[in-house]
Formats: sequence, C-alpha cells, structure tokens
Amino acid sequence: MSSFVADPLRERMKYRTLGRTNMQVSLLSVGGSGFGNVYGNMTPEESTKTLHECLRRGVNFIDTAPWYGQGKSEEFLGQALKGVPRDKYWITTKVGRYEKDVRKMFDFSPERIRKSIKESLHRLQLEHVDILQLHDVEFAPNIESAPNVDFVVSKALPVMQELKDAGLCRYIGITGYPLPFLKEVIEKSPIQIDTVLSYCHLTLNDSTLVDYLPFFEERGVGVVNASPVAMGLLTESPVPEWHPATEEIRQACAAAVVHCKQEGVNISRLAMDHSLQSPQVATTLTSMVTMEILEKNLDVVYNGLSEKEEEVKKYILEHFFKPLKSKTWEGVEMQRFKHELEKLNMN
Repeated sequence: MSSFVADPLRERMKYRTLGRTNMQVSLLSVGGSGFGNVYGNMTPEESTKTLHECLRRGVNFIDTAPWYGQGKSEEFLGQALKGVPRDKYWITTKVGRYEKDVRKMFDFSPERIRKSIKESLHRLQLEHVDILQLHDVEFAPNIESAPNVDFVVSKALPVMQELKDAGLCRYIGITGYPLPFLKEVIEKSPIQIDTVLSYCHLTLNDSTLVDYLPFFEERGVGVVNASPVAMGLLTESPVPEWHPATEEIRQACAAAVVHCKQEGVNISRLAMDHSLQSPQVATTLTSMVTMEILEKNLDVVYNGLSEKEEEVKKYILEHFFKPLKSKTWEGVEMQRFKHELEKLNMN
C-alpha cells in the first residue's frame, strides 16, 4: 500500500480502551489465523485487499501468532502492512505455540520465548509489537509435579517482562481456553498482565466469559474476545475436522444453522451481534480474509440486526443452545494432545 487514505465510513466505527493500556481499539478486530490459511479459504490478493479495507474503515487491532500457518500469517502481515502508517494499527503476536508436530508444538522455555519474538518481528518487519501474548497457557509444562500455572508465573512471564523492558513489546497478555486457568494465572502472577484473549466463550452456544468479566475489569485487564463464530461452528461452511467441540455442541450448532437458513437468516451475523453486546469486552476478534466477510461484519457493527434476525436469534438461543448440558469443550484439546504424545512416545 503505497498510500493510505481513510474511508469516511471509519467515523462509524466504535472504539474502547483496552484495560489499563493506552490503546483505543476498534470494536471489531482482525484475527490472523485466517492469514495462515487455517480455514482453507485464504488467497493473498483478496486477503491483502480485505486487510487494507479493514484499516481504511477504522478496524485498527490485528492479532497474529507463529502458530497460524507456522509463520505464514506473520509473513503475510509483514508484506501486506508495508506502506501503512504504523499509527494506523495496533498489532499483537504470541509466543509458546509453534509446530503441528505435537512433540514440537509447545515450548514455553525462556530461551524459546526470546528466540520466538525475534523471529516474529523479522517476519512482521517490525521493531516491536504492541502486545506480546503467551499462547494457550494451559499447555505450559508442570515443574516438580506442581501445577503448570507455576511454570507460567515463575518461568515464562518473567522473560516476557524482560522483553518488554527491552522495548520489543509494549504490553503483556495471556491467551487460552479454560477461563479458570486464565484467572488463576492473573491472580498469582507477580508480573503485570495487561490483556487476556479468550476465545469461543462469548458465542451463541457459550457465554461463560460473561461470568469472568467483573474479575478482569477489577484487575484492569483488557479483554479481547476471539472467534464469535466458535471457530466455524456458527457458519454455513463445513466445520473443520480438527474442531474440538463435543458431539452435543456440534449437533446443536448444526441444527441452529439449518434453522437459520430455513428462515433466510445468516447465523454468522447473529453470532457477531451476540459477541458485540458486552461493554466490558474491548474488542471482538475474527478472521476476515475476504471482502464479503468484512462487509457482513461491518454491517452488523454499524447497523445491528433486523427485527426478524433478532427474533431468530432469540429462538435459537432458547431452543438449541439453552438445553445444552455442557457449554464448553474444556479438556478435549488437552486429552488429544496427551494421547498423540503418548502414541509417538510408544513408537
């Protein structure tokens, strides 16, 4: 992008302060997993066009990670953001999760964290990121038979403070799926944690994040809510094979998708609107790799839902999601990970 010209429509974007940081972030933000082609629908040309339009329309928060496409997402952003003034966006990346091979998937050691941020900055072609996040903290190893939260608090977070002091990041964040674990890390950490990224917990099928928002607000921790469509469950596209949702949740979401289609309503719009309702959430993060997806999301941000869409949303919440015995798939990914690791160790 040789020149950056803002769109007059950016004035319609809403902004919130991210916790104790000085970051005014857009209500809608860009998730970088799609740029790593995690969902299989990414083309560089269309994704670059879409990212530039996001920025022109006032979407100013971008999240990525080495895990997304094993560096491809960061490399894409490094190229796509060339020529965009640095003050037009906030950008975050992560450390801790890397390769598809389960033996090399996670590494929270201080040495790897130091190496990882340098690799990320090289791919992003930046001197620093705004937030450096510890990725999926629940997968940190145990130390001396102690809970893995102790490793996060005593080993990983101190080196992230070191990197912050060195000017490689401005703020420190953590990400993960189990909300009780994220809460415990924040309670025990001697290092100031500025942000938390929670995913799939403020969706039509699972709103448990709401119960934790007062705690995060009290601690001054900014909340980033990721994946309003529950990593593909709440879309009309096929659900990825790797998705960890239980069969009960999958069936409920599939039934809701069918009902919405019969009513002539796109469930993804309902999901986005549902995730935008909490004022204690600074921004909602979602992959946007096509102009079509961007326009649909912006329309929800700007205009909300129609009367019919509101009625359909109320119906599916009551008839498909309220009856769920379990709203989450907590522990499923951990069990898969341990099972795959055991199989490899036996060979």
